[in-house]
Amino acid sequence: MNDCEQLLARLIACPTQNPGGDEVALCELLADELESRGADEITLERVPRIRDGEKAIGAYVFARWGQPTTIINVHVDTVPANTGWSTDPWKAEVTADRVVGLGAADTKGAIASTLVALDRERPESFGVLFSGDEERGGTCMRAFLQSDAAQPVRRAIVCEPTGRFAGVRHRGVAGYRAEVKGSGGHSSGADVMPKPIVTMARLAVELDELGREYLSRGPDDMKGICLNVAGLDGGVAFNVVPDRASLTWSIRPPPDFDEASWQREVAERIARAGDDIRVTTLLDHSPFAIADEAWVRDLVGDFVEGLAPLQFWTEAAVMAKAGIDAVVIGPGHIARAHAANEYVTIDDLYWAVDLFRHVIKECRSRATR
Repeated sequence: MNDCEQLLARLIACPTQNPGGDEVALCELLADELESRGADEITLERVPRIRDGEKAIGAYVFARWGQPTTIINVHVDTVPANTGWSTDPWKAEVTADRVVGLGAADTKGAIASTLVALDRERPESFGVLFSGDEERGGTCMRAFLQSDAAQPVRRAIVCEPTGRFAGVRHRGVAGYRAEVKGSGGHSSGADVMPKPIVTMARLAVELDELGREYLSRGPDDMKGICLNVAGLDGGVAFNVVPDRASLTWSIRPPPDFDEASWQREVAERIARAGDDIRVTTLLDHSPFAIADEAWVRDLVGDFVEGLAPLQFWTEAAVMAKAGIDAVVIGPGHIARAHAANEYVTIDDLYWAVDLFRHVIKECRSRATR
């Protein structure tokens, strides 16, 4: 195996599934890797979080060479292993043309490519951020952006599997839970009792119909709202009328989405479904679009197939809100992410090495002008 394959196999062997993985252990390993590549300063921060009543510790590691105005960012966490794997998700399988393993595409392949690029080019005015908790809450990115280390940063490459395109805009993502209560009791009284599950089922149909009405709305390359009814929960047995039920759903709005109008329409659908329905926002990540594409073309040169929209959310949106220009690029394809037998091609890994070397050289050249 060559450099990228060896590194990626080591990274895959560090379980960082979110929840349940060990981001700190991987960030400690990466801090050692960055130190061996001559960084001027390395910061490793542990970031506590509480989610669904459970405590966990995430982490990020940041390395700088000089005052970093441009950084590469890659997240270290993965989703849990999907069903259907034919191999051990945490033991890399390296073939002639690909590396198979959990996180190979999303996004440990980009970590390996970054480290190999640092072996081959000496950075200046440059930084590398490996950060956790991207797959669920974004606590580590927010912690970094609030730190002093983030203040010089003006531009960022946010690594996600983009199929060799540069993502210059993408959808947001928002998740919601609706809940309704009833009295509950013996099913012999069901004809005259409130039925929370039926109320939530009505709401599910109403929301799905609303989502269909949006199929023709939005920009040409991001039609629709991707409304997903994700879960209907409640009930304990066939002969018991439940005393409560809940419904979860999500949307993925495009840039320039009219959220106020959408919320009014959702409120109308909720009113149709039933009374006393309470809605909680679980997640609300805004869409992303860069204002000026010229700097992207200057930075990435001819290495990308083109500039393109992405249908998935990334932490480029969080960076943009903090005043950092960002673009989304990385080895692999999103169709491989979160799937059984996830993989990245070896060609893509070395394409990313060459791209990141080019970026490092561009930053070094600007620093010496």
